[in-house]
Amino acid sequence: MAIQKVIRMGHPTLRVKAEPISQDEIKSDSFKQLITDLFDTMEEEEGIGIAAPQIGISKQVAIVGMPDHEGDFQAVVVINPKIEALTSEVSGNWEGCLSVPGLRGYVERPHKIKVNFLDIDGNTQEIILDDFGAIVFQHECDHLIGKLYVDHIKDPTQLMYLEEYMEFVEPHENEEGEE
Repeated sequence: MAIQKVIRMGHPTLRVKAEPISQDEIKSDSFKQLITDLFDTMEEEEGIGIAAPQIGISKQVAIVGMPDHEGDFQAVVVINPKIEALTSEVSGNWEGCLSVPGLRGYVERPHKIKVNFLDIDGNTQEIILDDFGAIVFQHECDHLIGKLYVDHIKDPTQLMYLEEYMEFVEPHENEEGEE
């Protein structure tokens, strides 16, 4: 097990575009160790995703928790992703981040996306996502281009500490759709 320190907002590595990963690199022992480190760190921190820049490695690889039909998350290794919005419709969600601990912010992102990426074996993959899956994917891939979720917050009053979010926002989230 190789749990790494998660770097936080303010660290310069989180603000630069990460380097693409070559096919040769995907086959290397050091890359396999990086993947192990990412999984171990994500599990230790109880995240649903993590990107290499979050542990100080400026490489275009992330682990993304993809929601399945039962509501569980299946982790997918994503290398050199390219995201395309498939609609102008947006979905809003309260996001948190391992690199921005203790805060939540309301972010709107494209509701439906197409992602092209390499998998852990270096094979080209394409996936279409919507709803929460699209949000999680975009959040993790933002780390690979030097962005954090706080960069997408349009209304600064919608950024708050986790405790206040849980007290004042979360209890009322389900009331919005009720009549």
